[in-house]
Amino acid sequence: MSTRPGAMLGLLGGGQLGRMFTMAAQSLGYSVTVLDPEERSPAGSIAERHLRADYLDREALNELASTCAGVTTEFENVPAEALRVLAERCIVSPAAESVAIAQDRILEKNFLAANGFGVAPYTVIQNARTSQDATNPDGALPQRQPQFFPDLFPGILKVSRFGYDGKGQVRVSNASELDSAFAGLNRESCVLEKLLPLEREVSVIVSRGFDGEVVTFPVSENQHCNGILDISIVPARVSPEIARNACDIAIRIAEKLDYRGVLCVEFFVLAEGRLLVNEIAPRPHNSGHYSINACVTSQFEQQVRILCRMPLGSTSMHGAAVMVNLLGDLWQKGEPEWEQVLRHSDVKLHLYGKRDARPGRKMGHYTVLAETTDAALRLALEIKQSLQPSHSTLETHESPRNESRN
Repeated sequence: MSTRPGAMLGLLGGGQLGRMFTMAAQSLGYSVTVLDPEERSPAGSIAERHLRADYLDREALNELASTCAGVTTEFENVPAEALRVLAERCIVSPAAESVAIAQDRILEKNFLAANGFGVAPYTVIQNARTSQDATNPDGALPQRQPQFFPDLFPGILKVSRFGYDGKGQVRVSNASELDSAFAGLNRESCVLEKLLPLEREVSVIVSRGFDGEVVTFPVSENQHCNGILDISIVPARVSPEIARNACDIAIRIAEKLDYRGVLCVEFFVLAEGRLLVNEIAPRPHNSGHYSINACVTSQFEQQVRILCRMPLGSTSMHGAAVMVNLLGDLWQKGEPEWEQVLRHSDVKLHLYGKRDARPGRKMGHYTVLAETTDAALRLALEIKQSLQPSHSTLETHESPRNESRN
């Protein structure tokens, strides 16, 4: 089936990342079919077709495979089996094997450590009294630790699957707290990871085509509030050496996975400048939304290009950028006053078309463009303050700590 413009592309998932993929695909002349179980979704509401079915529904998967030139996903928790089924009949990006690793924190940590990528010291907790061995601080292969792994306290207990935006995570300081936290997480398989004092957190979006062509986007510096990405500053305020190292590691991870698609690699930056890999996301990422307005090619257009086996686009920036997430908390007293955003000519507003504004729910974002990161950040924070509901104060950012982000 032809992958030239005019073809139909398939998308598993109907969230905001899928919405932005759909817009990018349509701008290149493609049509999109979304497979998503929700009646109304951000992507499904603008796509040419919306198949409302479970991700493992064989009839729906057959429909995608028979009508779409290629299929991709907008979130990593889509069943890997769905991608395997589709790959038998059409182009699929990313591959099921890569998604399976990224959607399971145990597989992900073990993959990274086994391939020599630095990670925070961790161990796998699979019941109250047993676990795999812990890695040493250099992310080397597992070595035996004393009972309850005192070297990992204080730590953070993270569920192996379906944890995001701070969900499914509990800080623990000792064995007793570990037992309680594990019980509170329904004794699901978890990773216990040592908490580390961090200088900052950064991420790299890397794109790798079916022909092995690979490019990275500029490094993003990420700040969080209540476990949710709040602000991304690009380019990140790190040394050129750290930026180069982050991009190099992201490329090597993509190559080790034999990855085809858009991949996000999130890093912890330690005080001495050392980089540890936090996690990987086999899709475009919230921290790459700035690329829609700030780069020659966005992460979503890159996703379309790879799926359709086209050359990758330039990731050069037009200037500095700061992206700010808009959460449902802003709607607590009604629709925010968007004039506070739109009155600035160098600010771009993106709303995701979600009906229900709930606290912590990502409803949109805005991106500030400027000549320098300092100028972009000043205006971004000014707008952020102006959007706060009456009598609210601007929440302060958390100190960087090794917690899961999206």
